[in-house]
This record gives sequence, structure tokens and C-alpha cells, in this order.
Amino acid sequence: MSPAAPSLLDRLSLNQETVRQWSLPELADGCARAGVRGVGLWRAPVRQYGPAAAARLMRDAGLRVTSLCRGGFFTAVDPGERAAALDDNRAALDEAAALGTDTLVLVSGGLPPGSRDLRGARERVADALAELAPYAAERHVRLALEPLHPMYAADRCVVSTLAQALDLAERFPADRVGVVVDTYHLWWDDTVGAQIGRAGGTGGAAGSRIAAFQLADWVTPLPEGALLGRGQLGDGTVDLRWFRERVEAAGYRGPVEVEIFHPALWARDGAEVLAEIVRRFQEHVG
Repeated sequence: MSPAAPSLLDRLSLNQETVRQWSLPELADGCARAGVRGVGLWRAPVRQYGPAAAARLMRDAGLRVTSLCRGGFFTAVDPGERAAALDDNRAALDEAAALGTDTLVLVSGGLPPGSRDLRGARERVADALAELAPYAAERHVRLALEPLHPMYAADRCVVSTLAQALDLAERFPADRVGVVVDTYHLWWDDTVGAQIGRAGGTGGAAGSRIAAFQLADWVTPLPEGALLGRGQLGDGTVDLRWFRERVEAAGYRGPVEVEIFHPALWARDGAEVLAEIVRRFQEHVG
């Protein structure tokens, strides 16, 4: 008799930035107490704590590291800047491997100063993926390219749609380069359902391009820059359950990671925020 598939709540993962007021030990303890089994970590606090020590901390708390954020920023033209970016991404892959996660989230980078060449910038992303994919494979980590909302195309991410991300990822084997489906960034795109189906591929889990699935809501009015305007689940306009159903129909059964950047959440008690996330997850995603 085959083992039962994990419940949706068992797949819930808390991205560290959602409760950035917590230290890594507080994060591990808080998730364990709340029964949340997965965590998405960020490089700066991991490096400060030490990747090996952070891995041991999470493991001892019974937690799986579902992703490491972030690598990327591949669009510089200057050879020295490009070499430095590649070196930094190799370090990120080493950190991901030390943490035991198989997913490194990548933000591609924006246009270089003075440039209007989106196509050229995306090709430099492809060049970087080609350079890094063998290194990532040696460490059993998949490069997960995340499309960001078009408002970030100029300064942060020239990959704005899931279709653009897949166009780049499909140049490489599925187990080396995948994509991130993030509701905050993709909810507006009326082609996203078809693109999620495309990302699922035809080879079952082994052929899927969906490396990570992240949740946040879209609330208005947006703060200046919108970077810190992600909403609590259920507070905005995103049909979160629809996204969950689409990625599952495409064959995805991995972690469902809640990643919300908002000062109002950071000002609150972390345990209270996490308890609210669990409730909202059950109400709006399950």
C-alpha cells in the first residue's frame, strides 16, 4: 500500500522574510511550535549565522528548508560585474547545498543604467544560466527563475511573465532550471493558467518546471515602490485557491511557501502572525 500524500497544511512553508522580526532560532522554534514543517530562508541571515549551523538548527527542529533566496542579477554588461555576479551565485549554490534545499530562487536583474535593450538583457540571463547549470547540478540544487511583476522590469527583473521565464528555462534540462510561480507577481496575467500547464510538462514530476510555489496577496493602494506591499492571504484581489488548483493540476505537489513583505506584519508578534497565516491558508488556499 502506497503512503498517503501529504495534506496541504503539511506542505505549508513559511518564508523567513514574512516574519523578519524573528532570528533564525526564533524562526525554527516558532515554526516547530506551530506545526509548520517548511521554511524558506534568505542568504544574509544564513550567512551571518553560518550555513552549516543554520542547517543543523532547522534539522534539529524537524524543519525542511524549502528554498534559499536569492541568487541572480545577471544582466550587467561590464565583464567584471558579470564575473562577480557569477561568483556570488556559485556561493549561493554552495549555501543552498549546505542547507539541504534543492531550490535556489533567482531574480534576473534589471536593465543596466542607460539601457533599453530588454531582449539583450534576457539573453545575458540565459548565458548566466548556461554557466551555472552544471555547477548547480553537481550540488543537486535547481536554479529557479522567478518572474516579477512588470513594474520591476527596469530596475530589478527583466523577466516579467511566466512565459518569458519558461522560454529561458526550457533551454535547459528540467531538473536543472525551473521557474517560480508567485501569486503576487503573476495574478494579473490572463495567460498564466495556460503557462502553468506548460510548466507542468509532459513527464510528470520529473518533467515539471515548477520549482517553487509562493503565495502573497495584492492589496491597494500600493506603497511607494510596492516592494513592501505584499498583502496577507485573503486581504487582496488574488484568487489564491485558483492558483493552488492550477499548479496541482500541472502536477506540482511540493511546498506552498508564504512570502509576504510588509512592515505591518514585521511590527507584530511573530507567533501571532504565523497563527494568522495558518488560519488564512486554510481559509483561502485549502
